[in-house]
Amino acid sequence: MEQNMKTKLQSAFTLVEIMIVVAIIGLLAAIAIPNFVKARENAQLNSIFNNLRILEGAKDQWALEQKKGTGEAVTLDDVAEYLRGSTVKPVVGETYNPVAIGTNSTATLPAGIKLGTYTGGAVITP
Repeated sequence: MEQNMKTKLQSAFTLVEIMIVVAIIGLLAAIAIPNFVKARENAQLNSIFNNLRILEGAKDQWALEQKKGTGEAVTLDDVAEYLRGSTVKPVVGETYNPVAIGTNSTATLPAGIKLGTYTGGAVITP
């Protein structure tokens, strides 16, 4: 009688296969992470520009209702009731500076905060 001996093959990953998978995951992470950072910076910059746009609209409305002309000084307290939600919410801790009527308001970023390579014209200052 001949016995049929079945050999059991154990299936497992080899060290080379595991190393290849880890290398691929590392490569994908190296590509993805900078894109996520850039997208975040773009979102922050767009929020700051939107806040400045809202502030400019509030200044204009305040100037019309108060019969103020170009060059008249304005503060955040003056335009608070004209802002949506009664406030302009900081994104990265910036402060908003409404300047005279007819002049673009500015946003000042806290020390150490950079928004990539964006200059933002004259409206965002370091």
